[in-house]
Amino acid sequence: MPFDTGNTGFMLLATSLVMLMTPGLAFFYGGLVGRKNVLAIMMQSFVSMGVTTILWWAVGYSLCFSGDYHGVIGNLDMAFLRGVDLETPYPGAARIPLFVFVAYQMMFAIITPALITGAFANRVRFGAYLIFLVGWLLFVYFPFVHMVWGGGLLARWGVLDFAGGIVVHAIAGMAALASVFYVGRRRVSDAGMHSIPLVALGTGLLWFGWYGFNAGSELQVDAVTGQAFLNTDVAASFAGPVWMLLAWIFERKPKFTGLLTGAVAGLATITPCAGYVTVTTAAIIGTVSGVVCYLAVSLKNRLKWDDALDVWGVHGVGGILGTIALGVFASKAVNPAGANGLLAGNTAFFLKQTVAVLGASAWAFVFTYAMLVVINRFTAVRVTAEDQEAGLDASLHGEDAYTSDLPVAKTA
Repeated sequence: MPFDTGNTGFMLLATSLVMLMTPGLAFFYGGLVGRKNVLAIMMQSFVSMGVTTILWWAVGYSLCFSGDYHGVIGNLDMAFLRGVDLETPYPGAARIPLFVFVAYQMMFAIITPALITGAFANRVRFGAYLIFLVGWLLFVYFPFVHMVWGGGLLARWGVLDFAGGIVVHAIAGMAALASVFYVGRRRVSDAGMHSIPLVALGTGLLWFGWYGFNAGSELQVDAVTGQAFLNTDVAASFAGPVWMLLAWIFERKPKFTGLLTGAVAGLATITPCAGYVTVTTAAIIGTVSGVVCYLAVSLKNRLKWDDALDVWGVHGVGGILGTIALGVFASKAVNPAGANGLLAGNTAFFLKQTVAVLGASAWAFVFTYAMLVVINRFTAVRVTAEDQEAGLDASLHGEDAYTSDLPVAKTA
């Protein structure tokens, strides 16, 4: 059967949009840290584009989508994309080349561990981060991709995740919290948020790319694709103003960063639901996410957890909330390939969604903490107080985002 050129072209576009999200994340995080640490955190996102691609080509795709070992992980039958050529079709119904699906899923693999880096901003050595990146992909991300999207045990159990509530946001957010507990608080106070325009640029790129993230997860062009696209925008558009209003009430000012952070929370929360719920439901989910994620960040602040860029409160809580909300609001009237949720009388599906996301979150938290302990036995994870004082850009990378020796213009 020949490939569908429309679906193939759309998926190449969606893949490009998801790729753009990683630089968007780098800008978003870069603006939120102080001037001395911009390049260090941006580099942690950009380096994933290289390292994760190599790992994905070598073993990642195969471990996620080839074979099955007790429902938890795949095998190495397709390592180095063995057996994949120009004529190999994606085994689903979309009639696209397998190469396109490989590339699309690779972009998800690239951004997911990069999300975690905002939690331990200014505190982790680059070499330790590279080891962490590889280990976390192999033992957390790849297994959950297989279990949910690769025909593994959660998929067989009936768990749904349209674009990454469990696979991306919940496990990344809980890994972020574990890293905060292990690495500890910053020893040197960071001025933080040195460029709100950079945060706005990053948010815009993330929001734009999220259409590929969510709508592209249908893997073809049909009515569900449009539904997921609109739901994505609606949820973000409700969550952002809700967060801003809460900041206005409790912090006395309508914060621009609150609007931006709220929009990202709405995007994360709608991700697992995007192709399975109505537009009205997306508005409800966006509103609730604005409230719940704001309260989660407020709780984090009261407990003095040093999650520098609120990864747990936005992505972790958002991913968990969205996955459970799917268990409540899912409707086969929207997507016959989905399920009916709690409101349609399907209590079993709601319980499966809840158990799956809580179990995945617990594994991501425990394994991440244990892995950091092991890594620290071989190479120090934490940077020194002196490195923090100097800033990681200079102390780790020998670079300066904003050079201070620019020539001074002479006046006439």
